[in-house]
Amino acid sequence: MTDATEGEGTWTRLTRRKVVQWGIAYAAGAWGLLQGVAYVTATFHWPEQIQQLATLALLIGLPIVLVIAWYHGDRGEQRVTGTELVILTLLFLLGGGLFWRYEHASEGSPAATTELSAPPAAAAAAQPAPTSTADPRPSIAVLPFENRSTKQDDVFFVDGVHDDILTQLAKVSAMKVISRTSVERFRDTQLPMKTIAAQLGVTKILEGGVQRAGNRVRITVQLIDAATDAHLWAESYDRELTAANIFAIQSELATAIAAAMKTTLTVAERSRVNAVPTQNLEAWEAYQLGQQRMVSRNTAGLAAAEKFFRKAIELDPKFALAYVGLAESLALQIDNSGVPRDVWIARAEKAVAAALELDPGSADAWAASGLITENKGQFDRAEVMFRRAVALNPNCATAHLWLGVLLDSQGRNDEARASTERAVALDPLSLMGNANLGDALVTIGRFDEAEARYRKVIEIDPSMAHAYEAIGLLEAYVRNHFAAAVLLMAKAVELDSGNPSLRFSFWWLYYNLDDDIDTTRVLQEMRARWPDDDHVHWLSGVSAMMHGDVKTARRGAEALLLRYPQNTDLLSLLRDLDAQTGQYDASRRRYAAAHPKLLVAGLTELGRADLDVAVDFALVLQKTGERERARVLLDAAEARIRTMPRLSLTGYNIADVRVLALREQKAKALAALRQAEQAGWRVGWRYIRDFDASLASIRNEPEFKAVFADIERDMARQRAELAAGPKDAPLNLGSVH
Repeated sequence: MTDATEGEGTWTRLTRRKVVQWGIAYAAGAWGLLQGVAYVTATFHWPEQIQQLATLALLIGLPIVLVIAWYHGDRGEQRVTGTELVILTLLFLLGGGLFWRYEHASEGSPAATTELSAPPAAAAAAQPAPTSTADPRPSIAVLPFENRSTKQDDVFFVDGVHDDILTQLAKVSAMKVISRTSVERFRDTQLPMKTIAAQLGVTKILEGGVQRAGNRVRITVQLIDAATDAHLWAESYDRELTAANIFAIQSELATAIAAAMKTTLTVAERSRVNAVPTQNLEAWEAYQLGQQRMVSRNTAGLAAAEKFFRKAIELDPKFALAYVGLAESLALQIDNSGVPRDVWIARAEKAVAAALELDPGSADAWAASGLITENKGQFDRAEVMFRRAVALNPNCATAHLWLGVLLDSQGRNDEARASTERAVALDPLSLMGNANLGDALVTIGRFDEAEARYRKVIEIDPSMAHAYEAIGLLEAYVRNHFAAAVLLMAKAVELDSGNPSLRFSFWWLYYNLDDDIDTTRVLQEMRARWPDDDHVHWLSGVSAMMHGDVKTARRGAEALLLRYPQNTDLLSLLRDLDAQTGQYDASRRRYAAAHPKLLVAGLTELGRADLDVAVDFALVLQKTGERERARVLLDAAEARIRTMPRLSLTGYNIADVRVLALREQKAKALAALRQAEQAGWRVGWRYIRDFDASLASIRNEPEFKAVFADIERDMARQRAELAAGPKDAPLNLGSVH
């Protein structure tokens, strides 16, 4: 008897047995179920693991359904040909791949857990450094909304709605969304849309207005094509004024705009867009006030922001975004608060832990966690956190920016600049973005380009203290123009008088200017205002050493080292104190505990931040009889020096002199020292002249003394120049280089 199915094609047999139909039906049902789970998870704040488990269960169920369909679609026939087996396998893979893609397209890394199991190298490999900031995605800027209410007090409410809508759009990874700080520059602008779009690097612009009247809120928006000025889409939302309704409008808006921009949201993105962060309108308003105070980045603004975030948390203890804001405001105050760093870090860690517990998929929370972790000196772990934030939200300019700063500190110059440039592309008029890009350019010796970035910051906001400080540091430590540097630093201190780190930089300017009167004055002011600040303790130790009070200097440095065991300056100061008594064993224990990687066999490369500590440690190893280990560090230091500019606070300055002196190559060391002096090197020259144990082999040489005598004369000349200038002259940036 001939089998009736022998002449059938493979696809016909699969269709007759209902395999194809069941596969399509299963896929459609699974998709609908996942959408429902995503909505319910977001609405009731259920853990995201529920959605992941549902996805996993449906993936497992797909092959089971297809096999059952095959065996029961035509009872009695159970033979499977090779071709049919291939098609079944492809169906399995296709269905599984679709589910996997839509669930993980926006994740990039396992975001639903706070455990960081991926090694830093793996994270770096998964996120290769970009070579260009060109972004092919559809791009949009959301201009500040117009306040159409009768009350001027409603401005902050309107700004909050605008900020939230922008934040919602930024969750759509398929779009490039410009950050709030840049669009804020176009408030009440009369510029044409085409001009605004060109400055922000976008093709579409969203504008709108908000009217708040009693218990009602009305939001109107329109999407504009910047090239043609054509209105692509418009909508109006009129609802009762509740937190839930505000968030509902925002999610509807984000979805509609994504559709108008011809992009789609993944399931995970839809879940996040539909989430309701808080049901408490007062908590939401406090959070928005905190966000608005954060923009200035100065001491007073950050302190005010912290208070508003704490109020929001008090009103709604489950408001994850408020914890994120609190963590960011605390992290940004770590060096500027006048409170010991470890105390401030502990506060920030507590806030970010609460944020991640409530919302483990928050890119902003991971970015804040990375910043805090970096401040603890755990750089590899911080990098993983920053990269997770970027993976969760490619539009998070802050995460790109902080990652760039971290990479820059490690000497990974190309990666750092690329990451910072991406942050600036997302936030073109950001103060900190442009300032940090300037810092990255300083690191690679492109000083004029760096200054142009700092000047752009001042053009955007003349009250930005960091930009004046940064130009001042360039004037002093690259161009050897200390008179100009002092004026710029005085302006920075005037703009942010509550920031002890600015006074710290001011003290060092006067110290390098060989001005003991003003160094004493600044330190006394700092002691009176911030008696417990770490900057004050550090400068007190250096000052004590300058005046021969070795016991006070050692006691202060050892106390600080307990909190910051990896600090290069503290280790160096204690090493120089140990050198005076020949106690190098104590120094070796400190360096080995703080930087064990420098003892790894076969070491050939150093990060930029490791250069000085490697040279310092090399001296200690020489004195403890480990000359081969010392040679390895000196070789690695020379290799790093060849990749850096000499001048600036991040340059190698006289690291080459120190290496040559430790190698007992005195003539070459003295020649390099003279070269550095003529190039304008002045960073820490007084301390190095008097205390740096690395230079012991050349300290008594006539040329050594002659070099520093020339520096003293130069500093005397510059002090006279500064004294001859008008005391309260207005700062004219045009006259500064």
